[in-house]
Amino acid sequence: MALLRRDLLGYTPLYAEKLDPSLSSIGDSKESFYFGSLEGVIAQRYPNQWPSEGILPSWRQTMETYYKNVLSVGRKLLGLIALALDLDEDFFEKVGALNDPTAVVRLLRYPGEVISSDVETYGASAHSDYGMVTLLLTDGVPGLQVCRDKSKQPHIWEDVPGIKGAFIVNIGDMMERWTNGLFRSTLHRVMPVGKERYSVVFFLDPNPDCNVKCLESCCSETCPPRFPPILAGDYIKERFRLTYATS
Repeated sequence: MALLRRDLLGYTPLYAEKLDPSLSSIGDSKESFYFGSLEGVIAQRYPNQWPSEGILPSWRQTMETYYKNVLSVGRKLLGLIALALDLDEDFFEKVGALNDPTAVVRLLRYPGEVISSDVETYGASAHSDYGMVTLLLTDGVPGLQVCRDKSKQPHIWEDVPGIKGAFIVNIGDMMERWTNGLFRSTLHRVMPVGKERYSVVFFLDPNPDCNVKCLESCCSETCPPRFPPILAGDYIKERFRLTYATS
């Protein structure tokens, strides 16, 4: 609690978030620790909070090394996505998305207890991630579920198997907006399974000043843009506001 979240960075206690604001249940059954940019304007504006070396020796160094490596993976993945969209491999660099991006690692612990009550509880209630792509590592404990077609009701959920040594990759809302729904953001949730669960999440979000608007190659007269242009920072702020206002 000495490192309680400040500007979303640091520790977030159990039940402090509700990723699905429409639910009447208590907040999500998870606790987490956020850290973000290590250099640049965003790092200066939103400094990370770190436990002291005396409490966790070498922990900060380990986390910073992981951050740099997974950011490199995320950049390469976005280059592949750009090529898949018939764009230049460095497209997301050119539009400023990766110029001091809002990239964040989140360490998550789910207690996993199945609570007997009239209200269903979630480790993480149903949501899509806000940014471009998410890279997820899990400890192999089940609970993560995805909905392949979020436009259909009722939602059909299926378990996501863990593959040792591999990332689970989610498309985020920003990518859906850029591609006019060609690449759809992944609706997912975490259900308690009676066992403690850990995961490490890397959110690669655009620079806050990046203007996210429909790609010319993804719209036409018969398929006009579905989403208005928006600054990445404005969109993400509003999503976080709803997440914490309803918890």
